[in-house]
Amino acid sequence: MISLDQAVAFGLAAGILIVIPGPSVVFVIGRALSYGRGVALASVLGNTLGLLVIMLLLAAGLGVIVAESILVFTVIKIVGAAYLVWLGFQAIRHRSGFTRSELGGPRLAPPTAVRQGFVVGVSNPKAFMIFGALLPQFVDRGAGHIPAQLLQLGIIAVVLGFVLDSVWALAASRVRTWFTATPRRGEAIGAIGGVSMVGLGVALAVSDHR
Repeated sequence: MISLDQAVAFGLAAGILIVIPGPSVVFVIGRALSYGRGVALASVLGNTLGLLVIMLLLAAGLGVIVAESILVFTVIKIVGAAYLVWLGFQAIRHRSGFTRSELGGPRLAPPTAVRQGFVVGVSNPKAFMIFGALLPQFVDRGAGHIPAQLLQLGIIAVVLGFVLDSVWALAASRVRTWFTATPRRGEAIGAIGGVSMVGLGVALAVSDHR
């Protein structure tokens, strides 16, 4: 069982990393701008579940493989980047439907949004790298049960990620409300959301192993 000091210290460090706009934040904002609050929050849930899988892998020691293997890192990176680009193009393709008169824009079933968010979250190699480097710094090796400590710390990160990403989703959704008041604004915000996801995918694709 981790101590309160461990939990607080790790929570502060992880919170700083999570709140800074990165792949997950940009993805969630893009979804909020493109599809609205419901889809954005469903995407947050899926993305969080993907992060949970990453934490479980790290706790089991598999994160070392990703951190040390350029091949594994590259495969995960390319798959995740390609998926983000595809999602972005889908949003751009349907940008004409982003108007308030159509009940908030093009429809996307919550299960689909959760599934897509999960794929984006679990295929984010930076989560492996960042938390793979961060988690061990807060482990009390003298207390033993290291995998259990890693898992408990990882759960803290997952909860923080869910809360902070949800805040981003809600904030971006409020901005979207103004844009979707007219068809022209709606198309513009749909295109912006799609382009942000395409740009994120390209950025991940060209990122290196460091």
